[in-house]
Amino acid sequence: MAKTAEVLILGGGGDWHASRLRRAFAALGIEARPVAFADCAFEADAGPLGIRLGGSSGRPAAVVVRSIPAGSFEQVTLRLGLLHALRGQGVPVVNDARAIERCVDKSTTSFLLARAGLPTPPAWTCETREQATATVLREVVAGHRLVQKPLFGSQGRGLRLLSQPDQLPEPEDVAGVYHLQRFVGNDQGWHDFRVLVVAGRAVAAMVRRGIGWITNVRRGGRPERVELADDLANLAVAAVEAVGGFYAGVDIIRDRYDRLQVLEVNSMPAWQGLQSVTEVDVAATLARGVVEICRPSVRAVG
Repeated sequence: MAKTAEVLILGGGGDWHASRLRRAFAALGIEARPVAFADCAFEADAGPLGIRLGGSSGRPAAVVVRSIPAGSFEQVTLRLGLLHALRGQGVPVVNDARAIERCVDKSTTSFLLARAGLPTPPAWTCETREQATATVLREVVAGHRLVQKPLFGSQGRGLRLLSQPDQLPEPEDVAGVYHLQRFVGNDQGWHDFRVLVVAGRAVAAMVRRGIGWITNVRRGGRPERVELADDLANLAVAAVEAVGGFYAGVDIIRDRYDRLQVLEVNSMPAWQGLQSVTEVDVAATLARGVVEICRPSVRAVG
C-alpha cells in the first residue's frame, strides 16, 4: 500500500488489540486509525460514500471491525447498517456485517454449522419457558445436560449448566429468548480449543484449561500451547466458511468418544491469551490478510 492508504479499526479504541493492529499495519507502510462507532454516521453530503467515518468522508482502503459496543436496538442496527453500506460500495470490511450477525446470534451459528454438516452439539432456541422446559425434560430423560447461553453473550458470561427444568432462568433474565446447547463433556478434565482462522487458513491454536466447565480465559481459563493438528485446523476452517467469515476464533471440544465438536464461532475474537502461547504474530497475520483483499492499486510492497 502507499503511505497515504488508510485502514480504519472500528471499535476497540486504544485497547491492546487495536494497538497491536496499528503496529502491524504500520510495519506494512499503512496508517491504521481507530474510530469509534459513535463517530460514524450516514450523511447525504459526506462525499461519494455518503458515510462519515470519524471525521473523514473519504474511502478507506479497508475497515477492520474490532468490536461493536453494546447499545440500544437502534444503535446496533445503525452500526451494522454502516458496515453493510461500506461493503456494498466495495470497501473491504473484516468481518463484514453478515458474518458478524451470523456469529453474535448463537442460534444462527448453530443452525449454519449443522446445515453445513459439521459436528456441533444440538441446539434449541425458543421464546417461552414452556418450550424450553419441554426441551430440557427430553434431554434429561435421554441422559444429557444442557447449557443455557445468552443469545448474544461472549467471553463465558451468563452461562448456566442445566440438569433439571427448574434450573431454567426466568424469561426476563434471558431477554425473552432461551438458547440451549447440549453439554459436551469428556474424561480428560475441563478443556477445549480455540483456533484462529484468517483468510481461509488456520494460523494458531491454544488449549484453554478451566478450573470448572467454563474455560474462557476471561473466566479463569489457562491458555496453553497446542499443536495445530490437521483435523482441528480443517474443522475450524470449515466452520468459518459456514458463517461467511474472513477471520474468526473457533471454539472446539473433544467429546468422550474423542470426536471434535464446534461449540461457537467468534467473529470479533480477542487473541491476547492466544498470543501468549503462540509464536505466530496474530496481528501481523491479520494485517497481511487484510492487505491481500484490498484493491491492487493500494497493496503493500513486499
